[in-house]
Amino acid sequence: MKKIFSLMVAGATGGLIVLAGLFSVHHYTISKDSASDVHLTSARQALGIESMPGDFIAAADKAMPAVVHISVKESQALTRSRSDQQRRRDPFSFFFGDDFFGNPRGREGKGSGVIITRDGYIVTNNHVIEMTDDYEVTLHDDRKFKAQLVGTDPRTDIAVLKIDADALPFLQFANSDDVRVGEWVLAVGNPFDLTSTVTAGIVSAKGRNRILKRNDAIEDFIQTDAVVNPGNSGGALINQEGDLIGVNTAIATATGYYAGYSFAIPSNMVEPIVHNIIDFGGPRVSLGVYVASIKDYEEYTENELEQKNGVVVTEVIDGSAAQYAGILPSDIIVKVEKEEINSAEDLVEVMNEHKIGDQIQITLIRNGKAEKVSVLLKS
Repeated sequence: MKKIFSLMVAGATGGLIVLAGLFSVHHYTISKDSASDVHLTSARQALGIESMPGDFIAAADKAMPAVVHISVKESQALTRSRSDQQRRRDPFSFFFGDDFFGNPRGREGKGSGVIITRDGYIVTNNHVIEMTDDYEVTLHDDRKFKAQLVGTDPRTDIAVLKIDADALPFLQFANSDDVRVGEWVLAVGNPFDLTSTVTAGIVSAKGRNRILKRNDAIEDFIQTDAVVNPGNSGGALINQEGDLIGVNTAIATATGYYAGYSFAIPSNMVEPIVHNIIDFGGPRVSLGVYVASIKDYEEYTENELEQKNGVVVTEVIDGSAAQYAGILPSDIIVKVEKEEINSAEDLVEVMNEHKIGDQIQITLIRNGKAEKVSVLLKS
């Protein structure tokens, strides 16, 4: 009984503290020196918060010129090639497909992208440009450019385009490891035939996975409640300084339209992949595993693990470097060489430091015991 009473007292005290904090937000005082000087105690000062959503004007002004609209379509040659391949696989597709009454219809799509260099490199989502070969970029000032595809990484849903321009506004990568749950962020896009759009929200979670519908996907998403609809896909997620902390990518709804939460690829994953795409035309190596953070794995399986650091292998891709090395589902990867691994993002960063043919040592936990395996990296 004493314990219950003490808990009730503690709860009441906590409630009073919260209420006192709320009242302090709206409190104002009159200066003793002059009754005309009214000093408002701001919510920011009362709560000890450095920044509030009102600061987004400068961040939006900085980011909007660097976020572009991307229109994509199939060229006629690619459309005919796809139609011919489909007809060879299924002869009846000619009678029931989209080209029965004439020329086959080419695929078209639209999305957003982020300028990341002064000379016109643009990062977007792979799914925005996938299966198309004709790309047009519209800048914030309405200038239009034909773009070239530099390369893609479907596993992380990243693609890089290049336009022939110079002295462009661009966004700098921020350290997404510094992003905190509860932090205010902006989603900036350039959707459909509209000009730039900006929506605000907070970071709801970090390290989300199982969002992309690929067995070989590498995921470590930032989850936010900022509105992101299909035309915003490939746009920027920025912090209050206007720096790039993520690339908006997935909308977790059946319709594809916003329903309360959306996702962004963190900048610390995007940046090394983009550099590899620019330097080599694509990611250099692949371990070939699908992983989850310890927390997400425990939530998904409703099974608590003794091991609290590392990432859990949830699937091993057939024919991959991991399979040849003997890595198994349920193994927990804790180190690659001397680098500690606690997220899919960590794993990508370490992999991007190596090249095809490198032999690396991976430390993992299997059945509660630490083991080391040697892995020969493949593409």
